[in-house]
Amino acid sequence: MEKAGHKLKLWEVFCLASGAMISSGLFIIAGLAFGYAGPAVVLSYLIAGLACIPTILSMSELTSAMPKAGGDYFYITRGFGSLVGTIAGIGSWFSLSFKSAFALIGMGAYLTLITHYPIEVIAVILCGFFIMLNISGVKESSAFQVFLVIGLLAILFVYSVWGLPHIKKEQITPFFSKGYLTVFSTASFVFVAYGGLTKIVAMAEEIENPEKNLLRGMVLSLLVVSFLYMLVVFVTVGVVDPEHLSKTLTPISDGARVFGGSLFEKIVCVAAFLAFISTVNAGIMSASRYLLGMSRDKHMPSIFQKTNRKNIPYIAVLFTGLFMIFAITLLKLEVLVKMGSVIFLISYILANSAVILFRESKITGYQPTFRSPFYPYTQIAGIFITGFLILEVSTGVLFLTLLFICTGGLIYKYTIYNKVVRDSALEHLLRRLISADKELTELDVSSELKEIVLSRDRILEDSYYRKSASAVFDEIIKNISVLDINEHLKSEQFFIMVSENLAKKIDMNKTDLLKKFIERELTSSTVVEEGIAIPHLVIEGKGIIKILFVRNKKGTEFPDGKIVNTAIVIVSSSDKRHLHLKLLAYFLNIIESPDFDNEWLLRLDKDELVNKILDFIKKQISVESGRFK
Repeated sequence: MEKAGHKLKLWEVFCLASGAMISSGLFIIAGLAFGYAGPAVVLSYLIAGLACIPTILSMSELTSAMPKAGGDYFYITRGFGSLVGTIAGIGSWFSLSFKSAFALIGMGAYLTLITHYPIEVIAVILCGFFIMLNISGVKESSAFQVFLVIGLLAILFVYSVWGLPHIKKEQITPFFSKGYLTVFSTASFVFVAYGGLTKIVAMAEEIENPEKNLLRGMVLSLLVVSFLYMLVVFVTVGVVDPEHLSKTLTPISDGARVFGGSLFEKIVCVAAFLAFISTVNAGIMSASRYLLGMSRDKHMPSIFQKTNRKNIPYIAVLFTGLFMIFAITLLKLEVLVKMGSVIFLISYILANSAVILFRESKITGYQPTFRSPFYPYTQIAGIFITGFLILEVSTGVLFLTLLFICTGGLIYKYTIYNKVVRDSALEHLLRRLISADKELTELDVSSELKEIVLSRDRILEDSYYRKSASAVFDEIIKNISVLDINEHLKSEQFFIMVSENLAKKIDMNKTDLLKKFIERELTSSTVVEEGIAIPHLVIEGKGIIKILFVRNKKGTEFPDGKIVNTAIVIVSSSDKRHLHLKLLAYFLNIIESPDFDNEWLLRLDKDELVNKILDFIKKQISVESGRFK
């Protein structure tokens, strides 16, 4: 976004994610949730928090591969296609805007304790302020967010520590007074309290080192906020009269009045305001990026791409803020909370499914720098947990959500369908499974992802590239090795030969190298086209970058059962990672080019092979030089 401006650091990511979470989900619905689950509502908050973990890991992987504005909309579209992506994008923007509208409603509820001004007047003034703050720049709005969240967390911590000694035992026993199953149904109700956590991914373009700071920020935020949620709710349940608690819309300030008097009640009101304000601020920042991402894909009007001198999408910010004000009077509070939760849950299911789609489709451009552990069990767990929470929602809310999805489908049909032809990971997977025609549609997701990888790793800005890209790649390609084999091999035999050939050249133990090759292949197949594979490793060391062409007319059987005649093996040290990725992208483009024929890889001698590859690479460098000047 901001071309030469501020990039969000880890602490700012934490504050934005935390601020997007803490608001109505705690300060308003905690009392209503108690009415459903009794004292065990504390566990409902815990379950809702745990349900976020698989999705945090999945979204971190997807965002490390595609750090683009629009967050989950962007990779859901690339995973499932334009129809599902459009519905998911509108849904994410809709639910995140609604969550911010909850904050405006919450301000009205708490304002009645200290003033008699109408909620509409205060909401318009505050929302207008945050619209202007966000338009002014990311640095200004994020700095204000840090200030809000620090103050909010400090007051909630004091509330918890002060209130613990005042808890009445009779108010928390029996703990499961409403039954065991109500804990799970209430978890789906309070899930909106965590809804803003993952929406920070929509700002991936504006985060410093998103592949690291995004995951760390979300995990830190989840740990801190879920702990505070449970502690604050436990104290509130233990000090506020149960009959009153199940009906009040100001449960936390009511608890503060019980053990801290009217002065502390007002202090907690200040905390509530900080929470609501931080949610509105983070909500406008994140939700507006959904409109930006969708507009870039022609799934929304192009006007949402308009930016000011700081490259802020001010039209998207303005439209989102106005919608938040409008949403205040749209539906009843409980319906808003439940419907927003269901939409968040659906986006979680899609995010977890998208990881499976991208990995199993074997798209060569999908190169995340972070990989979710325990694949695919993490994703399957995320799908089942969130699916279960959806089933616990009432039929009426599910019907409204279904109606929303159908409306999104109609919007797609009459405004986008036939205007945008986009390839998806789902299509790649189906083609791979049924061995159908490999011809791609107008917008090929594999090529798009490769462009994102190049941009993500700033390869085009590298000093090697700026000074003399041709000279650098001339030297690398002219030093390639060629290994010709004339016997049918299994993959392990093949990698033994490769490891023996390369071990001495890179000063590495051949057993260790063999182990890395086999582990890499089992993690994700490197077969990119029929008969061709590109096994590649980044290893420890310095100044290493080696290419080995392995040609076998009788074929090598790889672990996925595919027969490979030509393998382009790339091994480099981490300090040459930029060149490693660039070479990988070049070879992928060569293989996918119309002029490519696997036969010349097999029949040319080394000098002819080197010259042919250099011709291809020089053409690509020439195109890039013209495009990025």
